[in-house]
Amino acid sequence: CDHEKQIYRKFSSKSAVISLFVACFVGVLNLGELTLLKDDNWGETTTAVTGTSELSISQEEVVGLGKGIQDRTQGFRRYLPLAVGSCVGLLVLATPLVFLLLPAVMWPDRLEACGAACEGLFLSISFKLLILLVVVWALFLRPARAGLPRVCVYRAFLTTLTLLLTMSYWLFYGVRILDQDEDYHGIVQFAVSLVDSQLFVHYLAVVLLELRQLQPCYSVCVIRSTDGETRHYNIGQLSIQRAALSILEYYYRDFPLHNPALLSASKHRAAKHLAGLKVYNPGNGNQSRAMVTAAAKRKDSAHNELYYEEADYERRVRKRRARLVVAVEEAFTHVRRMKKEDERAAPSDIMDVREAALAIFPSMARALQKYLRTTRRQHCHSMESIQKHLAFCLINNMSPKAFLEAYLAPGPTIQYGPERWMADQWTLVSEASVTSGIKEGTEFLLKCLDFSLAVTIKSIPYIRLTEEYIDPKSHKFILLLQSETSV
Repeated sequence: CDHEKQIYRKFSSKSAVISLFVACFVGVLNLGELTLLKDDNWGETTTAVTGTSELSISQEEVVGLGKGIQDRTQGFRRYLPLAVGSCVGLLVLATPLVFLLLPAVMWPDRLEACGAACEGLFLSISFKLLILLVVVWALFLRPARAGLPRVCVYRAFLTTLTLLLTMSYWLFYGVRILDQDEDYHGIVQFAVSLVDSQLFVHYLAVVLLELRQLQPCYSVCVIRSTDGETRHYNIGQLSIQRAALSILEYYYRDFPLHNPALLSASKHRAAKHLAGLKVYNPGNGNQSRAMVTAAAKRKDSAHNELYYEEADYERRVRKRRARLVVAVEEAFTHVRRMKKEDERAAPSDIMDVREAALAIFPSMARALQKYLRTTRRQHCHSMESIQKHLAFCLINNMSPKAFLEAYLAPGPTIQYGPERWMADQWTLVSEASVTSGIKEGTEFLLKCLDFSLAVTIKSIPYIRLTEEYIDPKSHKFILLLQSETSV
């Protein structure tokens, strides 16, 4: 019995270690958003007893552990490029100054006097360092517009090139100049050459990061998966992740706000149509003919139903729109009348613009609410935003049509409140590496919580333009007039 108890304790201890290893392994896989094949009993709590302690790990704890590690990793990846860029920038700016100060600190008595030419180099290096500071801040330390899944290849190349250049100068400086070189004018020229090399690296960065992508090379087709909204754009030489970022910026500017309420009507119609279907036995000839006849009748009835439903919807929209236009015009006419009366009133009786907007809003609120409900856009406009827009139109003396333009047609996504689109977490799905450049036939997907954007890349064709010369004398003619004509 004692021997069996020892074996059981050893086995329990090994089970605890194995359970802990499995939990850590699942957490790591959850960090990479991988899916493990699991059996039906995987969700149960796993418990292992080891001598005097108990270890309990559930699936929820493992998932929470993975999410915590993922959040910390995302924060680290977000601030890592900024930290590396800051360190490299400080190194680039501090190295020429250190080159000039070290000889003056270590052996000041042995240095030769610095003449007028050397002092002119001091002025040159000061202004070059100031320019380099500004360009490093403008190109590398500007706030990021978005978080990309991978590091930019050209930024990594330029950072590596800058480090190699700086380390090469440090190596030459340590071997040739730190050996108590007495020619201070040559040391200053060496520092100036380093600053010039860094400026040339900056010119290369401008070409690779800014100028290379300006020339349009590809035509991009973007299709929204839910409603089929389509746009086309021209972009330059970009990687897949940078192209995805540009497309999302275009999306928030050009695409109308995604409205899931407009899709519910078609789903309801499809469900109603499927509910009327009947199943027949294909082995029976009479039933087969009856099935074909019934399908044809259902097809005709579905067409008629769709036609009358769309016609009725358009009629109701036109009716609600007419009532809204009349209500808004009457409200603005009342505001103009009140404005003329305020010119003759005492200063204490003059109404503020905000108060005027609150006063005339109830007269148009019901018509606006019915129109937005009919067009299924009531969730896009809150009462506060409508009153704010109304006050803005009154302050700038806009017409009723200018006020209604924001509600008669859906606007771009960026024009609505941040709560409508700030929660969108985009995921880039691509078979090719996201750091590789786009090319003819490249396809990738931008997935969101409610929909996705399918992107297809096509090359802009090479345009061959020729010239055809037309002789100016070839299209001249002589008009002979006769006295018998009426001309």
